[in-house]
Amino acid sequence: MQTTIQDPDLYRLFENTFPNTLDTAIKWRGYAWAEEGGNTFSDEELAFIITGDIDAMWLRDSANQILSYLPVLQPSDSPDSLASLFRGVINLHSRYIKIEPYCHAFQPPVEAQSIIQPQNNGAYFRNKLEHKYNRTTVFDCKWELDSLASFLQLSSTYYNATLDLSPFTKYKWMDTVEVILSAAAGMRRGSYLADGHVDFPPYTFVGQTDRATETTSNNGLGNPVNLGTGLVRSTFRPSDDATIFQLLIPSNMMFAAHLFSCALIMDDIRSQRASSLAVQMRTMAAALYADIERLGIVEHPTYGSVYAYEVDGYSSHNMMDDANLPGLLSAPLFGFASISDQVYRNTRRFVLSDDNPYWMWGPVISGIGGPHCGLGKAWPLALIVRILTSSDEDEIRGQLKQLIGTTDGLGLMHESINAWYEKDWSRQWFSWANGMFGQMILELEVCFPGLLAESYQ
Repeated sequence: MQTTIQDPDLYRLFENTFPNTLDTAIKWRGYAWAEEGGNTFSDEELAFIITGDIDAMWLRDSANQILSYLPVLQPSDSPDSLASLFRGVINLHSRYIKIEPYCHAFQPPVEAQSIIQPQNNGAYFRNKLEHKYNRTTVFDCKWELDSLASFLQLSSTYYNATLDLSPFTKYKWMDTVEVILSAAAGMRRGSYLADGHVDFPPYTFVGQTDRATETTSNNGLGNPVNLGTGLVRSTFRPSDDATIFQLLIPSNMMFAAHLFSCALIMDDIRSQRASSLAVQMRTMAAALYADIERLGIVEHPTYGSVYAYEVDGYSSHNMMDDANLPGLLSAPLFGFASISDQVYRNTRRFVLSDDNPYWMWGPVISGIGGPHCGLGKAWPLALIVRILTSSDEDEIRGQLKQLIGTTDGLGLMHESINAWYEKDWSRQWFSWANGMFGQMILELEVCFPGLLAESYQ
């Protein structure tokens, strides 16, 4: 790539960021025990990937961290291959979801706990959930629909790139899909039954905290959701912040898109059980698509028909976007909409304007932020997504210049940056953003190679 990327700072940034997950976040790789609690191992590969600063595995983050290597993924049976790493993450995600489908972050697998000790999370004692979880298995338990969608995305992406069915036929992957369908169905309920009684969902959450984004209203039930919307409630966003209205449109988009994509895996498994699951997946996905179109599109006085970020089925809607994925800006990246779709184009113009309450702008960086890091801080991740959803070379140039100029001399992507002061940032390096930056460069090499030959000094 050194001969392709002419700008020395852009090349150095690519050189630093793209291998970052492989260099720093692959905490453990191994094999599952042949029998629980035993001392012999099966051939089921496992891979434990951390976010970078905590020895715990977020389903969404770890999926995105290795999805960055999709452009170089090749089929391979070698245990030292990138394909083996993908299989290891799929297999470990599958185990975690079967244990606690409503949780989002997990401790090291039992096979690794002689090497990596489970982390203490004080939130376990402060939070009140519908059910208690095993804190040697689960690090934190926030119901985020995108966590399950990320597992489905990782599964379908691996299969499409390798045509390898082994992770889906050998290690109870179909059991996990059944758990996912059941968990999602449990959260498609409204807040009230038809007779007016309160309907209690399988997941509730009350946090003892001084941050509004770390708890929910109505004693853990959250703000009311209308009966019969068909959409899946998500108590938390992909930023780990609580939703305002629980019908989080980007997460439902992503979940629906990858129910469809994983149904194709079921087709190729060619068994009666797989065929039955494929029908269930397509049925739920089709209903979600229809309900997103019915409830998730609102008329904006400036932008026309746009997707809302959150709705409740009572006509309330939250007009914003958040830097984390899935978001409205990233809808084409997870296969829900094309960049030429008119409603998406309208939505994109909205979320990249100061009509989006979480649009942060200033002389250092301008981009989407979110409540997780607070007002005034834009996320480089959002600039990367903007590039990946653009066909405008001038727009891409502008985002590249900002990304190069906001590392504070450290040569890696931060989580967020103060739009007015480049030394005020969160996380010295953010593995997810680093990987996506590298992936973005590889995609620019294919789609806009001339941009990599330019100077950004």
